[in-house]
Amino acid sequence: MGQNLAQKILSTHLVSGEMSLGKEIAIRIDQTLTQDATGTMAYLQFEAMGIPKVRTKLSVSYVDHNTLQSGFENADDHLFLQSVASKYGIYFSKPGNGICHQVNLERFGVPGRTLLGSDSHTPTGGGLGMIAIGAGGLDVAVAMGGGPFYLTMPEIVLVKLIGKLRPWVSAKDVILELLKRLTVKGGVKKIIEYGGPGAKSLSVPERATITNMGAELGATTSIFPSDDVTLEFLKAQKRESDWQRLEADPDATYDHTIEIDLSTLEPLAAQPHSPDNICAVSKLVGTKVHQVVIGSCTNSSYKDMMTVAGMLKGKTVHPEVSLGIAPGSRQVLEMIARNGALADMVKAGARILETACGPCIGMGQAPPSDGVTVRTFNRNFLGRSGTKSGMVYLVSPEVAAAAAITGVFTDPRTLGTPPAVDVPKEFLIDDSMVLPPSYEPDSVKVIRGPNIKPLPLNKPLPDSLEGQILLKVEDNITTDHIMPAGAKILPLRSNIPAISEHVFEVVDASFAQRAKASSGGFIVGGENYGQGSSREHAALAPMYLGIKFVLTKSFARIHQANLINFGIIPLSFEKPEDYSRLEQGDRLKIENVRQAIKSNQPLVIQNLTQKTSIKAIYSLSERQREIILQGGLLNYTKNNQ
Repeated sequence: MGQNLAQKILSTHLVSGEMSLGKEIAIRIDQTLTQDATGTMAYLQFEAMGIPKVRTKLSVSYVDHNTLQSGFENADDHLFLQSVASKYGIYFSKPGNGICHQVNLERFGVPGRTLLGSDSHTPTGGGLGMIAIGAGGLDVAVAMGGGPFYLTMPEIVLVKLIGKLRPWVSAKDVILELLKRLTVKGGVKKIIEYGGPGAKSLSVPERATITNMGAELGATTSIFPSDDVTLEFLKAQKRESDWQRLEADPDATYDHTIEIDLSTLEPLAAQPHSPDNICAVSKLVGTKVHQVVIGSCTNSSYKDMMTVAGMLKGKTVHPEVSLGIAPGSRQVLEMIARNGALADMVKAGARILETACGPCIGMGQAPPSDGVTVRTFNRNFLGRSGTKSGMVYLVSPEVAAAAAITGVFTDPRTLGTPPAVDVPKEFLIDDSMVLPPSYEPDSVKVIRGPNIKPLPLNKPLPDSLEGQILLKVEDNITTDHIMPAGAKILPLRSNIPAISEHVFEVVDASFAQRAKASSGGFIVGGENYGQGSSREHAALAPMYLGIKFVLTKSFARIHQANLINFGIIPLSFEKPEDYSRLEQGDRLKIENVRQAIKSNQPLVIQNLTQKTSIKAIYSLSERQREIILQGGLLNYTKNNQ
């Protein structure tokens, strides 16, 4: 029996385990990437392991999140990241070089290799034929140290693409269609593999748009074949030597198959406040728009920028709309500057933003109160834009540019012939803002600003747990709910005592103070708890506040792994209906917890307030149970060296 594409790459990187559905496997990691919002903590964790140099084929540290230097914190962290990279064998992409996923796709991605990144949109690399997975920074630190990455063998789902996209319909609409069908929970414990004749009609940047937003499905990763289209892209990047053909065998099998006829798709939009709240743009026509922002790791490629520039050429941005455009990389910015497209954007009235994540993570360009903001981004969670009352819609560059010109939602299919964009035969290559590591690492002094605080460590799991339910929340709680981003909070990523003050701030502003006053406690949640960003601070900061377990109906993959990494037990209700039997403020107790975890038995949770009890279950491998017992992955790693 033949192998599908995901199986081919996983099997050649398998370190331990059996590639059977639901079994824990460990894979060798070829490349890692970090960005500055997660990188400071990841490198502090790497330093704590005492390893003198990274052991991957390639590790790159990017600065693309915390680029707004309104105080000393971000600038200090950038110096720390640059010096750490130089000392430990890591390449450093300077601020201004671009968004990590865009630059990695252009300059470093290699078909058939594995990539682990401390950012949930790392699967962007799947557009190039990689197994690229987002994870918490601690998992990435372990991979940099040469350790394998552990995951539960997922289902592999084939999305068979047939037909070809019609004019004004884009790759963004493909992934929005899939989100419409599957929802933000539909990809959990799955790898999404794209194939079929329609895949060959999509360029690598278009494929990357689709794999990028597989994160919003909750998928482990998404991947396209490495074919002639991939070769042409790598040739244009002067990296054809990195290419190899990688496709599923003709007799490959899949756990499920979904078919999408590209020729039937229409422009779509994700409405507030979830990426799966999908409707046709034609149903929104006439809705007033206050702001349009184009960019992010989803839609900031050369093709996207040229499409927008072509639509804006000779036009003027509507007087009541603020239009911001952020090219994804320095390569893209310089190319559109040289060919005149940037001038067309500026003349039309666009505000050109830095080649960075910026507004996507609430770092500037917050919309007005109650304003409608149309964005080519990947997430529209409540308050993520920086304005809690902002109404964020996720769309393609074509739909965004149409709204910027007309001032209202407009179906771009009514605008005539779309601009033609020629894929360049050769991209402009200038890697001068990617700094190689030092040839004399012992001479490099790591620079630590005052905002970088010591790494907090958990203690081994005690024999019994007792405390209050500090917070009870509903379904689909995101890591933005747990640990908000934005210009105020992101600079505190290397200062856990300070950032912990903001845990659950958007849900309950009193949470942190109550947690400290109670010396910790527990959290109860609904379905898909912890979806969204890979930010490990959504586990690390609650650990610092004394959270011992989180009890939910189900977890998102990365957040569950992060909880384990920091010694917080991820528990699920044995009977989901027990969720309604618990109230915030109830006092709970679990006795003999260590013995139960050791023997892989369900936990009996006594509700001391209501004088009742319920059972909680967990899905932990033997290795993960030992990590929980020892108080987290750092303790486990140190104790097993």
